[in-house]
Amino acid sequence: MRALQIAATGMSAQQMRVEVISNNLANMSTTGYNARRAEFADLHYQQMTRPGTIAASDGTVIPAGVQLGLGVRPTAVSVTLAQGSLSATNSDLDVAIDGNGYLEVTLPSGVSGYTRDGGLKRSQDGQIVTSDGYPVVPDITIPTDAQSIAINSEGEVYAYFQNQIQPQLLGQFTLASFTNEKGLEAMGSNLFIETPASGPPLVSTPGTDGLGTLRQGYLEASSVDPVREITELIQAQRGYELNSKVISAADQMLGATTQVR
Repeated sequence: MRALQIAATGMSAQQMRVEVISNNLANMSTTGYNARRAEFADLHYQQMTRPGTIAASDGTVIPAGVQLGLGVRPTAVSVTLAQGSLSATNSDLDVAIDGNGYLEVTLPSGVSGYTRDGGLKRSQDGQIVTSDGYPVVPDITIPTDAQSIAINSEGEVYAYFQNQIQPQLLGQFTLASFTNEKGLEAMGSNLFIETPASGPPLVSTPGTDGLGTLRQGYLEASSVDPVREITELIQAQRGYELNSKVISAADQMLGATTQVR
């Protein structure tokens, strides 16, 4: 009985949907996190009678045919690209990206990673790094005697020193964009890496080439909508229950068949 296998694929799909929703809710406080959505497609069809088949010698054509579906399969877990709200932190090294773009960092393997988490820190050498210690590209080092740091909307980093009126320019942040942002591979720790699906990074200064600008003293909140996630969770739960009832009904039908004398 095909209904058992078909309903099993439906239960597996709804279970995967719940797992994606639970990950969204778990990251509702993660800086710069974008919600994910599970996407599905129907499986192959068994063609009992193909549409357009000639049914008689007079050339009569079957208009619809008999096509039995075999269930559902996952196709993607895609990112819903949406900017979260900006919350003030008043920290010199907190920068939020207002618009498109990613900060580039250098991973221990030497590969470039990309993130929208602007909660930056200062290493023991004064280098600007992420919360995990990955240096931001390009390398910018803050002198130990700097009194304060200022970052403008174009990403220029200035240091103010005692007994000096004019600040010193330390460097300028750049932002990277991608032709297909949904094709980036998530690595965890708010990091992504380039893939053939995303295309190569297009690096430029903030505020140019369609890139966003930087806001010092702010962080981007998660774009997860808890109300929407709970609604989707209820729908997934009901879908799981309905598929389980199909399995129960198919089991009862099989039981009735085996009892026929």
